[in-house]
Amino acid sequence: MTNSNAATTAEAEPHTTTNGSAKLAPTMRALVKSQDQPGLWFEGDRTLPTGSTGIVGVPGPTEALIRVTMAGVCGTDRHIYEWDQWAKGRIPVGIITGHEFVGEIVSVGEGVTRVQVGQRVTAEGHITAGTDFSSRTGNAHIARDMRILGVDRNGCFADYVMLPQDNVWPVHKGVPDKIAAVMDPLGNAVHTVMSAGVSAQSVLITGAGIIGLMAVTVAKAAGASKIFVTDIDERRLELAKKIGADFVFDPRKGDGWIDTIDQNTPGDGCDVLLEMSGAVSAINSGFRALRHGGTAALLGIPGKPFDFDLAKHIIFKGATVLGVNGRRMWATWYQMEELILSGKLQLDDIITHTLPFEQFDDAFKLMQSGDGIKVVLDLNA
Repeated sequence: MTNSNAATTAEAEPHTTTNGSAKLAPTMRALVKSQDQPGLWFEGDRTLPTGSTGIVGVPGPTEALIRVTMAGVCGTDRHIYEWDQWAKGRIPVGIITGHEFVGEIVSVGEGVTRVQVGQRVTAEGHITAGTDFSSRTGNAHIARDMRILGVDRNGCFADYVMLPQDNVWPVHKGVPDKIAAVMDPLGNAVHTVMSAGVSAQSVLITGAGIIGLMAVTVAKAAGASKIFVTDIDERRLELAKKIGADFVFDPRKGDGWIDTIDQNTPGDGCDVLLEMSGAVSAINSGFRALRHGGTAALLGIPGKPFDFDLAKHIIFKGATVLGVNGRRMWATWYQMEELILSGKLQLDDIITHTLPFEQFDDAFKLMQSGDGIKVVLDLNA
């Protein structure tokens, strides 16, 4: 299937990379949101990415062309695959999706100095010009001109992806490919945990999805005194317990779990709430379980606005509330690398499946059924 939105600004002929290495084929495999309906479409002849040069497959002066070897399937990708209300209003039809990956640089522009051909890399998928107030004051992760890989611009569910050198992160030799491929969501967990300062603190994590489970092992590694987890999936609660949670609860069984938290803390509730679900009931009950003067770091995104007792849960409690978005560039990445290399993170049980690229439908079905937690697509298989 050929997509009409594929780059056509230059002749798609085999070309030599800018460093004189072997020629690349003019087309590649890609997963494309080619129709305004549920699903993704596999294209075997998608034109290679076009850089700022306007030439197919040729990076601009400060860009790198990367051959993708593994790509993680994210909850955002599932929204796009299922084509829910959010996706319909946010995702342009014709885009290559995906934003989590590991790969190898095959070509760079003449002005690239930070990375080089042959390096194994992943990337920060939030792309900004770096000129607005947030970017210039250490908060590029919330820049107003943010464009997201696989959401606003063509992503990494393809053999090749083109990115600015400023977004490319060289992968340490001690980090396995399957871990490097999911550093994006792991970074969300690390950012949330570190923002809240969990060392020697009791922590409640509401939502044992992919990032919630990652937050369990990150919080454990960061020295949390006790970790409580809520979710409605017993399998995920069991996994949370396996990788470091002290207590796990299914809130559908009643509110007694809040009393259990009180009984296993000094009596006022947990010190820190890490909200990972976006579920209204989880947000409200999480704040009920938070002690007076506690800290709440919120990463989960509710599907729509909802009623919330601001006075009771925040003002009269004197709670500190942190909104968490993405990863701090690049503080979170350094923290994440050190945590991975420390050997303290238990991620193998969270990455449940690795499938060949062409089996992407199976990957999404595994996520929908709950049998798969984190699924990685292998583009070399």
